Amino acid sequence: MPKSSRQDPLHGLTLQMLLARLVERYGWEDMADKININCFSSDPSIASSLKFLRKTPWARQKVEALYLQTQWPDEDD
Repeated sequence: MPKSSRQDPLHGLTLQMLLARLVERYGWEDMADKININCFSSDPSIASSLKFLRKTPWARQKVEALYLQTQWPDEDD
């Protein structure tokens, strides 16, 4: 496996997978508190959030940062 993909913690995760896991973990209301963007607070959905995040790099970076800061249980086993 190339060294770069082993070092990238988001390697293999789609934006949809990442967003779904965050929503499952926090819910839309907490997501809106953590990242102040309208798509999380005003009639939120995965589809509308994905559309916005794909067009807005700064918002996507915030979502990716939240994902990386979140403590996830080990899934290696």
